[in-house]
Amino acid sequence: MGAIKPVLVPVMLGAMLALGGCAASVPPVEVTRFRLDQPIPAGTVAIDTAEPGVKSLEYVTFANAVSAELQKLGFTPAAIGESDYIATIAVARDTREALARRSPVSIGVGGGTGGYGSGVGLGVGFSFGAKPKDVVITELRVHMKRRAGDGVIWEGRAETEAKENAPAAQPGIAAGKLAAALFKDFPGKSGSTITVP
Repeated sequence: MGAIKPVLVPVMLGAMLALGGCAASVPPVEVTRFRLDQPIPAGTVAIDTAEPGVKSLEYVTFANAVSAELQKLGFTPAAIGESDYIATIAVARDTREALARRSPVSIGVGGGTGGYGSGVGLGVGFSFGAKPKDVVITELRVHMKRRAGDGVIWEGRAETEAKENAPAAQPGIAAGKLAAALFKDFPGKSGSTITVP
């Protein structure tokens, strides 16, 4: 019996280190938000897509995640024609390698005025040496407006990346993490970028 103990301790230690490594590998989320300088009282909200006619399973996954976070904030789901607010979502998923092929230097999100172009850019760099690793970059954008008005009163972008074969790269996990980070401390400080672990 005494000879077993030295074997069990390293095995248990190795298992704990492996679990710790998994927890540490969950990537943080970078969040940027903009809002008008006015309160956004809770009310009814409808979720819509930025791409009319697109209601894929992936869209539904992200829409459900956004709806769940809004409900935690006191917003109640409603139909588009009956809601106080409309939250329009857009999702982009691609690999860093594919993005790198589109631009020889960096990938930028932002610029211009209105919509999501609020003058803040996000660069995604890559190495010119060895072949880039397959990393999935997932971005969730949401903008809210009052159904009775035309202008956007709040908008946000959340982005994360994970290795292609990692659980965090799966849409279901990414959707929940991005939505939770995006609505953390809603409505947030306008114009600032934060990192949510």
